[in-house]
Amino acid sequence: MNLTGAVAPPAKAAQPVKVASAVASSGASDASLVDLNKGSLEDLNTLDGAGSLGKAIIRGRPYASVDDLVKKRVLRRPAFEKIKDQVTVQ
Repeated sequence: MNLTGAVAPPAKAAQPVKVASAVASSGASDASLVDLNKGSLEDLNTLDGAGSLGKAIIRGRPYASVDDLVKKRVLRRPAFEKIKDQVTVQ
C-alpha cells in the first residue's frame, strides 16, 4: 500500500506475438517446393545444394515420399539433408 499518495504507473499491456509456422521457419512454402515426381530437370538442378542431381532424381522416379531418395540410393544422406526441405511428393 502506497501511503505517499503517488500513483504507480500502469503495467504495460501484453503485446501479441506472431508465431511462425513450420513451413515459414524452414524457409520454404508449398508453392516453392519442387515435386520429385513432376519437377523438370531444370527445376531439380536449381535446388540449393543439389548441383546436377536432377538426372539421377528423374531416373529414380516414382517416389512415394521424399525419404525414398535415400531408400532407393538415389542420393547419399549428406546431399539429401541439403535438399529435403526444398522438395515434396504429392
